[in-house]
This record gives sequence, C-alpha cells and structure tokens, in this order.
Amino acid sequence: MELRQLHCFVAVAEELHFGRAAERLLLGQPAVSQQVRRLERELRVELFDRSPRYVRLTPAGERFLGAARDVLAAEAAARAVAADLAAPATLRLGTVTGLGERLDLILDTYQRRAPEVRVELQDAPVRERLARVADGRLDAAFVRGAIAEDSPELRFLPVWQDELVLALPGRHPLAARSEVDLAELADLPLRLTERRNHPALVDLVMESCARAGFEPTLGPPHGSLQDTLASIGTGTPMWTVVYAANARMVNARRIAFRPCRTPLALPTSIAVRRSGPLPRLLLEACRSAVAWDDQDS
Repeated sequence: MELRQLHCFVAVAEELHFGRAAERLLLGQPAVSQQVRRLERELRVELFDRSPRYVRLTPAGERFLGAARDVLAAEAAARAVAADLAAPATLRLGTVTGLGERLDLILDTYQRRAPEVRVELQDAPVRERLARVADGRLDAAFVRGAIAEDSPELRFLPVWQDELVLALPGRHPLAARSEVDLAELADLPLRLTERRNHPALVDLVMESCARAGFEPTLGPPHGSLQDTLASIGTGTPMWTVVYAANARMVNARRIAFRPCRTPLALPTSIAVRRSGPLPRLLLEACRSAVAWDDQDS
C-alpha cells in the first residue's frame, strides 16, 4: 500500500467522480483509476461501485475511508514537523497599516524567542498579501476584517480586535465630548480611502453610519492618512476613522481623536497556508502584545 494510492482513493471518495478527483490531484484520470485499482487488488476488496452514471463507495469503501484519512492526516502532520524543523532563517511577514506600537512589541517578542530568524516585512494590498501567502512568497500575513473560512489554500488564525476612533478638527464643538455618537457627524463630510484599498474598513464605516440613520457625504478620498489628518487639522469641518493604535502615536494638537459611542472595531487574523505548519512563535508574540496592550490601557 502506497500513500499515492490513498491520496487517489480519498480524492475519488470525496468527489465521487474520477475526472474531478484527477483535476484535484493534478493527475490524469487513467493514473487515478490505476492507483485505485492497485489498492483494491492489494486489499482484495472492491472500494467503489462503478457504473457509467455514478461512482459510489461500497460498504467496505466507507469503512476504509476513515482509516485512509487518518493515515493521510498523520502524513500531513509529519510533513509539518519536518517543515518546522527545516524552517528558513527568514520569516516573511505581510503587514497592515495602523498596528502602531503593537507591531514593535510583536517583533521584539518574536526575535527574543527566535534570535536566529530574520523578520522581513512586506506591505501590500490585502488581495496581493493573500496571493503571496497562497503561493509561498509570504510565510504569514496580517489581515483585517471578516474572512470567509472556505479558502482551500489558506487558514485564518484570529489574534485580536483592532479598535477604531473618530478623528475630527480639534476646535469643532464635538471635540469637547469624551465620546461621539456617529449620528452627530451626519452633516460633516467623511474622508475615507477608496474601497478597493481597504474594503473591510470602508464597509464597516458605511454600514455603521447606515445603522446610525444616515448616509455620509463623502469628501475626496485621501491618498494617505497623513494628508487626511493634515486637512482635518486645518479646521475644515470633516472627519475620518483612525486605528486607535495609530492615534496614540500621533501628536497633533489640531486634531481630536474620540471613541465612538457605539464601538467600531475590525477583527485581525494571521493568514497562513493550510499545508504549512502553524506559526506558533508568531502567535505567541501576538498574544503577548495584546496582553501588554490590555495592561497598558
């Protein structure tokens, strides 16, 4: 019995179609059929009931499927351990804006625990980040927003919630409040990045405004957060949202950062390849950074 025979058997059992199983395995259909036939001969039992109209598991095939999956799971676990042992001396990590001091804490913690590993940071739009993880150009990447868990190539490991605060002119009457209701901003233009740059953020803000009972008047999209904050700092009535971690690092007397009465936050996850090992040290560093943030706040 060979592992490739088990891979072919499980693929056909799950697809119930030799052609689709062959496409999934990137093999020719005759090769898949041949491997399954060899397995049946070695086991001396028919695993599939074949007809021109359908392919079904026999009772013996149904019993054998669980055992075959267990063997392949053990193979995957062994490969993951081997990959972990042979991990490269560089961690290629995709980043997002607005991590503030948290990113420094993560990197410091990670490099204390793995001083031999060099961390290489790469910044790119979310679609490009995920594509780089999927094809191996990145080892892991931070991703904000709700993520569909049906990706065949990627898995998403939740790490924290990123709080957003409101930014408005320091001399605006609302700046005197300890917190601001979104509905009170209905008459002010909203400056946001274009949706293609950050769909999760734009959707969150627009949906939150809709729940507050208004559709915001959109000002020109900002090219950078620095430019937008500079415009708000002139005193022109307008507002935007900023990650709280970023706001803590901005020293701008002409801008007021205020929490929203109905909290705004985006979930942040780490994207990794399903076929690769879990980035345990990176996850531990993230948890340490979150714990430090909680104590500091």
